[in-house]
Amino acid sequence: MPKESIRTESVGDRIRKMRKDKNLELSAVAETIGCAPEYLEDIEANKVAPPVGMLIQISRALAVDTAALLAEERRKERHKSYRKRTKSYSYKTLNPGAEDKHLWAYLVTLAPEKDHEMVEFKHEGEEFVHVMEGKAEIQVGDEVNVLKKGQSLHFNSAITHKLRNLSAKETKLLVVVYTP
Repeated sequence: MPKESIRTESVGDRIRKMRKDKNLELSAVAETIGCAPEYLEDIEANKVAPPVGMLIQISRALAVDTAALLAEERRKERHKSYRKRTKSYSYKTLNPGAEDKHLWAYLVTLAPEKDHEMVEFKHEGEEFVHVMEGKAEIQVGDEVNVLKKGQSLHFNSAITHKLRNLSAKETKLLVVVYTP
């Protein structure tokens, strides 16, 4: 007897299901997390793969454990070295199996001379960024920090922050995220 193909539920499918189970309007959740309703709609339709910071915000808005939202994504990451999250960066989980933990570590690779397109992060907790290769601009609120290889920045990740690669080559970052 042939095996049936089992479709794994995507993160967008899980978000939509959790939101509907809680009878929350898409526009209300989008407003709570600070994004356009169209962006959240694209996430739910699996047209956009949200960055980890956005997933953390969504889980808080839905009052669900972030691990429940990320569990399948992290399981997939164990089998793939890199997972493209936007057109300008990718990341690799450095502590697979930590779905239920508060501290996550990532190797983030930024494309040459690119901003994180359509992405500004803001999530509960703290973040530590260490530049392993290249040169990055990290804007935290109104403060702009330019870091080169060997330099680090530790900040409150509840403040809107974004990254930009200032180098003509890929920039590699060690990013450690703590969420309470």
